[in-house]
Amino acid sequence: MHKAGFVNIIGNPNVGKSTLMNALVGERLSIITSKAQTTRHRIMGIVNGDDFQIVYTDTPGIVNPHYKLHEQMMGFVNSALEDADLFLLVTEIGETFKNQEVLAKIIRSNTPVILVINKIDLSDQQTIRDKIAYWQNQIPRAIIVPASATERFNIDTIFDHIIEALPENPPYFPKDELTDRSMRFFVSEIIREKLLLYYQKEIPYSCEVAVESYEEKEGVDNIRAVIFVERESQKAILIGHQGMSIKKVGIEARKDIEEFTGKKCFLNLYIKVLKDWRNSERALKQFGYQTE
Repeated sequence: MHKAGFVNIIGNPNVGKSTLMNALVGERLSIITSKAQTTRHRIMGIVNGDDFQIVYTDTPGIVNPHYKLHEQMMGFVNSALEDADLFLLVTEIGETFKNQEVLAKIIRSNTPVILVINKIDLSDQQTIRDKIAYWQNQIPRAIIVPASATERFNIDTIFDHIIEALPENPPYFPKDELTDRSMRFFVSEIIREKLLLYYQKEIPYSCEVAVESYEEKEGVDNIRAVIFVERESQKAILIGHQGMSIKKVGIEARKDIEEFTGKKCFLNLYIKVLKDWRNSERALKQFGYQTE
């Protein structure tokens, strides 16, 4: 008997979805920062065993759209609601589910639900018990698991529940595949992570990263990436005094890219202004945000 299925990870921004996915997959596939709205795409991570294949997809955090970009991000969430064999619904202590429409769709569906209450290492036993009782009332069919993705607490328990809930299917992907995304995609995500880490307020959310060229050579990769911003003033902030800010981003991104690829790389970063790209259907399509 072989089991295989799509486990779609859904939740509010900043509840640790990406950290949880990385703990389950064992690879740093999704951006991890303390900032909300980090993941913008559906990112797939594939885990294979002799008699199972789990296809995890990390979706963007659920938001109330303010830009066409947000509408496209919610399009990824809605498509994840339709093709899941299992929902991995990630919450945390003290947070309220932001989109009741999404929650209602999950409750109405017949798809199995494993509800993870993440970050319990930051709480106390009574609060955790109250939260478990709340979610048992909200989704009676859900398997509820208190966990800490950063501490890897109950990760094995979540994994065991996933295996048990998977339907019988042949593998959907070749057994040696880890993800459906290209190396270019992950390079752009690593660079965008550094923007989120090193710049404050609105600046990182106004940025998009595109890898224009990725030349693989023996022992070293040559990468040219462009950071798009919406205004000239944002470009100046990214560059910083005497170019020191963008230089720091490049150095830190290069370290992570080399760790991810296992090779040396030369990383060249450029900054371009693309006015109001978050509301431009043409730009969003160029950046890969169009949903089916």
